Amino acid sequence: MALVLRSGELNNRNAYKTLIAAEYCGVKVEHVKEYQMGVSDKTHLFLKNSLFISRNHVGKVPVLETHDGPIVESNAIAKYVAKLKGDNTNLCGSSVYEFVQIEQWMAFATKEIHEILVRWVYTRIGVYPYNDLTERVLIGYMQKALRALNTHLAPNYKYLVGGRITLADIVMACDLHFGFTHVMAKSLTSKFPRVERYFWNVVGQPNFKKFLGEISKLIGCR
Repeated sequence: MALVLRSGELNNRNAYKTLIAAEYCGVKVEHVKEYQMGVSDKTHLFLKNSLFISRNHVGKVPVLETHDGPIVESNAIAKYVAKLKGDNTNLCGSSVYEFVQIEQWMAFATKEIHEILVRWVYTRIGVYPYNDLTERVLIGYMQKALRALNTHLAPNYKYLVGGRITLADIVMACDLHFGFTHVMAKSLTSKFPRVERYFWNVVGQPNFKKFLGEISKLIGCR
C-alpha cells in the first residue's frame, strides 16, 4: 500500500514536515489535499461518511494512511517516514545522544515556537479576539524562545544537531516559517541574527524550497 498523506487544501506547514522528510529519505508519499477545517467537517456527506473517522478518530489533518493503519500528529507522521529507511538517512540521528537531542528540539519547536505562534497569529487574523496586552505577553514568550535558540546556534552551527539536516531542522524550520511569514518582522528577528541565518539557510535547501517555495521577508507587523 502506498503512503497517503491527507491534509488541507491550503499551505499546510504540518504536512510539509512529512513531505520534506520523505524527500530526504527517498520515500514516496501521495499528498491528497482534500480537507478544509470548518468546511469539510460540517457537510452532511462528511458527517455520514465514517471512512475519515476510521482513519483518524480525532477527525483532524494531517493524517497518514499506511499499510499498518493511520498515523496522526504531524511530528509523529514525519518521524514514521524518516524511520522507514532505517538509520540510513540519519534524519533521526547517528547515535542515541543525537536521537535524544533531535527529540528535544522537536519538542522545543512544538511547545516554545509553534504553540506561541498559533496564538499570536490567530489573534491577528481574527480567530481569537485581539488584545494588545495578550500580544505583548506572547511576543515576550517568543523572544525568550528565540533567545534560547540563538544561544544554541552561537558556535556558528548551521543545523541543530550533528552538523547536518535532521528531523529537528525540518520541524523547527516549518514551525518558524509560520512566524517568519505572518508576524515575525525584521525588527524582531534582527535581534537574533543566528536564528535568522539558520532559518534562511535551512529553507533555502532544495528539498525545503520544493514545498515552501520562495519566502519573502516580512517587513511590517511587530
